[in-house]
Amino acid sequence: MEKWADYCISAVRFSGEGNYIDQVRVHKDKGNAMGDAEVWSRDQVVSALENNYTFITIFNGNQGIWDEGQKVNIVSVNGNKYIRTDEDHNPSDNLDKLPAVSFL
Repeated sequence: MEKWADYCISAVRFSGEGNYIDQVRVHKDKGNAMGDAEVWSRDQVVSALENNYTFITIFNGNQGIWDEGQKVNIVSVNGNKYIRTDEDHNPSDNLDKLPAVSFL
């Protein structure tokens, strides 16, 4: 398996409003495997992105193998930072079609 990014995000938890991610499930991309899942705050992801770490989304594929998703970016709207897999300037977080869970 080729290394896709520094870290991969496999699930999200939204705040009560539903348009703001407050936590994500992150795996270190080791190149030949994914590291164990860790729970990161949204602020930790933003900080890592600002420090030039790369993130992508990942999805459970066939036979327990991860499938590569989209690159994660910071998009600023009206001075607020959002984490998104597209460059759309909607004032909300959007990480592809990752599963949203109530707890991580």
